Amino acid sequence: MNKSILIIGACGQIGTELTLKLREINGINNVIASDIREGSKELMQSGPFEFINAMDYHSILAIIEKYSINEVYLMAAMLSATGEKFPAKAWELNMNSLFNVLNIAKEGKIQKVFWPSSIAVFGPTTPKENTPQETIMEPSTVYGISKQTGERWCEYYFNKYGVDVRSIRYPGIISWKTNPGGGTTDYAVEIYHNALLLGKYNSFLNKETKLPMMYMDDAIEATIQIMDAKPENIKVRSSYNLAAMSFTPEEIAQEIKKIVPEFKISYHSDFRQKIADSWPKSIDDSRAREDWGWKHQFNLKKMSESMLHSLKIKYDVL
Repeated sequence: MNKSILIIGACGQIGTELTLKLREINGINNVIASDIREGSKELMQSGPFEFINAMDYHSILAIIEKYSINEVYLMAAMLSATGEKFPAKAWELNMNSLFNVLNIAKEGKIQKVFWPSSIAVFGPTTPKENTPQETIMEPSTVYGISKQTGERWCEYYFNKYGVDVRSIRYPGIISWKTNPGGGTTDYAVEIYHNALLLGKYNSFLNKETKLPMMYMDDAIEATIQIMDAKPENIKVRSSYNLAAMSFTPEEIAQEIKKIVPEFKISYHSDFRQKIADSWPKSIDDSRAREDWGWKHQFNLKKMSESMLHSLKIKYDVL
């Protein structure tokens, strides 16, 4: 059966690049992008686009029926830092959008669902190093609470109704193409832009804050890989741990200085420091590697070279 894919929240940081990659693989007209707002010029011109409010069940269903959709990627969410400013709105968006898609799948309107979780499901009582797949989860942000709750509902809908829902816990995602969307790991994107444009960066996390990170290319590959895996290989129906690298602001700054020697970094922690301190420093993702063959390609050095090369072209500073 040919894939007919709907991406909800396609204009976000991950959604934009996921849409473009899925169109490259499956054909332009087989991947419908949707969001509550317009996206980048590249996204809007690359294929079909529909305006959808992720909290509107009937508008989602109408698009699914219009295009005979059989797979949905639900990428709409309010992230950690923004969610702390608007907790009620974050809970409403993050939970209601998930229920809408799960219920449509329960009714047999679609065959497969991807829903992203996050390392935000972990909290200050979680083991910090090599955080296991199953462990203490006491998240301290509304974003983390919504993601932990969502994991439980995904597993419930699989066990109770047979909904084929798949999920991974994204670490911090780093990309040069699209701007970050209000997350606590955004510094690791901003730092590259500022290094080239200003030669300096003031980090909102302190120099020792070590967090799990991933280059966007690896995140997109993992997302598509888990959706293409055979159902019997998906043995975790809450959400899989996913990892690539862990580093501190000081370590990323040192890597940037190898390419931009004049770069300087300073530190001024804000409210996001407390969020970051509650998260793991490194992740054990052996279950994903064993079950469906996950393997990352980018480390800090390779990612930094790719980021700065791509941004030099984007900003014409070669």
